[in-house]
Amino acid sequence: MSTVRRLVVVVLFDGVDLLDVTGPPEVFSLLRREVGEETGYRVVLAAETADPVTTSAGVRILPDTTFSELSGSGIDTLLVPGAVELDGQGRVHAVTDPAVVGRVRELAGRTRRVASVCVGAHILADAGLLDGKRATTHWSTARQLAAEHPAIEVDADPIFIRDQDVWTGAGISACLDLSLALVADDFGEAVALRIARQLVMYLKRPGGQSQFSVPLEPVSTTRRVEDLRLHITRNIAEPLTVPDLAAHAHVSERQLTRIFKTELGMTPAAYVESARVEVARNQLESTDATLERIASACGFNTTDTLIRAFRRTLDTTPTEYRNRFRSAPSGART
Repeated sequence: MSTVRRLVVVVLFDGVDLLDVTGPPEVFSLLRREVGEETGYRVVLAAETADPVTTSAGVRILPDTTFSELSGSGIDTLLVPGAVELDGQGRVHAVTDPAVVGRVRELAGRTRRVASVCVGAHILADAGLLDGKRATTHWSTARQLAAEHPAIEVDADPIFIRDQDVWTGAGISACLDLSLALVADDFGEAVALRIARQLVMYLKRPGGQSQFSVPLEPVSTTRRVEDLRLHITRNIAEPLTVPDLAAHAHVSERQLTRIFKTELGMTPAAYVESARVEVARNQLESTDATLERIASACGFNTTDTLIRAFRRTLDTTPTEYRNRFRSAPSGART
């Protein structure tokens, strides 16, 4: 293994998401325990000036260097975090600074690989680094990215995507998954898995694992829908048919379907299935219950129905999911 320490530059600017900045260096620092002090990464935080940068959390970070001082440095990995604001309708909107975009474009030209964290993909996009590539970002700004940059193949589902020498990550906590993937690319899967254990991460998720799950759905704007969602969660093992839900909400079946499509963007049946899959995922990760018992507890009734739902929503089977994401050896009969 090479003893050269790879230079990782993290881009800083006012309003940047704090975890985007601090998460990856934490992962990289743990590499020293696995491969030795003289190998691994040297992380540098760079900004336009040497003045402290105020993050979205209000925490101030002091840069290690300025962009101009990086001139001539052999950058191995350029990490670009992101920043968001609320638009006039209270929706999350990714924001970019033309000056930062210009610096990223300049630095990327002499960097082995470039990676964005969360909505940092919007900065890469503005810099022209994602044109003709497949990329992801946080689910809440994926539509914005696709609308503003039609030359990019935006996929809001994966946790991270690699397209040649450009990597893009999804939600904020996915910065850990992205960072582990970079480590695996440089030092192998075995090292990355050992670091995941040091982080007390139950799993090292592959990039294709969906970032979407029931808790990430947009919050509805009416109490009626929130009550329905709570009712579904509390009665997940029950039939939960459209007539049942309509009766609970005191509306007609047609009105119920219209409410779900307007508020949640899906039919009542699709929502119920996604909720059941989410509960089943949790049980597969944390219990030794058989597939038959999980299917019954989640309202699927049969294992075949459970398997079909997993294939449809997660593109995997319950057994494959448990084998990959079980938090401890289960010995379960699947």
